[in-house]
Amino acid sequence: MTKKVLLAGESWMSYTTHVKGFDAFYTSTYETGEKWLKAALEKGGYEVDFMPNHLVSEHFPFTVEELSKYRLVILSDVGSNTLLLPHATFARSETRPNRCATIRDYVLAGGGLIMVGGYLTFSGVDAKGRWGATPVQEVLPVKISDVDDRREHCEGIVPVAVKAHRALAEVKGPWPALLGYNRTEPLPGADVVMTIGGDPFIAFSSHGRGKSAVFTSDCSPHWAPPPFVNWEYYDKLWQGIAGCLTE
Repeated sequence: MTKKVLLAGESWMSYTTHVKGFDAFYTSTYETGEKWLKAALEKGGYEVDFMPNHLVSEHFPFTVEELSKYRLVILSDVGSNTLLLPHATFARSETRPNRCATIRDYVLAGGGLIMVGGYLTFSGVDAKGRWGATPVQEVLPVKISDVDDRREHCEGIVPVAVKAHRALAEVKGPWPALLGYNRTEPLPGADVVMTIGGDPFIAFSSHGRGKSAVFTSDCSPHWAPPPFVNWEYYDKLWQGIAGCLTE
């Protein structure tokens, strides 16, 4: 039976001003970074629904019942405000269910959750991700900082395995270098499998009938450079993490 996955986030829009002497003009772009992770999971037999950031606010499920059609939810570079401020609440001051609480309750009821690092997950750039102040924190293996948690490593930094784990059974070293990560602290009961810069990199935990994992760097550029996303074990890495949460 195909296992359904909801991948939320991993998109951005850019608006650029070009100044050429007296004159200026503008360009805009829309980009996504889901293709490597989505392809890796699909090769492992998962059916992936990709919900880019601009759709998350209105289309991410509001109830556990809706979310439960997925075996696994992945939050990747999407800020908590996108879930906490649907248009009805922000523009019309109407109440709506707290979808961060929905995610927590989904995990407690038996769902799987992965938080992937980035500028708007965990605490993120300028602490704008704010996931540590939401109910999602209650079902993660790590404590999220309340300040900007980025650790930028333009020189490259290589994660280190600290124990054998079935998630990495088909992943062989050496690992390619990454360019940064979100710094967190392990919580009691966390199963920290790998570290990066001495901090958690891959960790798992169980909550109620469900499970969660964190991957504190990125699944796509810029923190995950081409040698990482094109690494021969990239697919097996994500299939192994997902398998630990869905099997």
